Amino acid sequence: MRILIATDAWHPQVNGVVRTLTSLARSASALGAEIDFLTPDGFPSVGVPTYPGLRMALPNDREIAARIDAVSPDAVHIATEGPIGWAVRAYCRRRKLAFTTSYTTRFPEYIAVRSIVPATLSYAVLRHFHAAAAMTMVATSSLRQELSARGFKKLGTWTRGVDTDLFSPGEGAELDFRRPIFMTVGRVAVEKNLEAFLALDLPGTKVVVGDGPQKPVLARRYPNARFLGEKKKG
Repeated sequence: MRILIATDAWHPQVNGVVRTLTSLARSASALGAEIDFLTPDGFPSVGVPTYPGLRMALPNDREIAARIDAVSPDAVHIATEGPIGWAVRAYCRRRKLAFTTSYTTRFPEYIAVRSIVPATLSYAVLRHFHAAAAMTMVATSSLRQELSARGFKKLGTWTRGVDTDLFSPGEGAELDFRRPIFMTVGRVAVEKNLEAFLALDLPGTKVVVGDGPQKPVLARRYPNARFLGEKKKG
């Protein structure tokens, strides 16, 4: 089976969507599937407002159609609700092709903390986007229940696993910090609300692993915390 996955998030971005799709591509062959990606590569792009360093592709319908036709997929999955996601959705709707989608990023909350657009409006747009899908995949039962309460239909569960080649029990890293150590790992951005963690009155040391646009601000604001940046294996 040949599956085309359309995504607005792709390398060199470092986020959950990119990591999930990269892991899926590695494991798909063992499941009898071949994965092709329709990504922002090759399209013009613009910077994302309020998010330095992140760019958004500007696809055109003709090129989107050409890329999909070249793959001739048995199934189409739309992983993100950005310009590429909307363009592939339109392609499938015009040709009456079934497709699935994923809901992975809390864009309504993300947009609300970075602009004056209320979350209720963003949720209405996303309901419309996902309503056309044969099924919308979510990672957890709690998110499925939340979206159902917000009026989303045809929700399915696509759980996540742990890459045991990357994460396995072993000797702990030596951190020469005052203990106990409290650590958070992830993107350092305003929508993650890391200040709720950093402002806690805790003994020992707070450690932040990850990178993102809010890192310089938080590092200045909380000089006693340790910001280790992005960490990779090897």
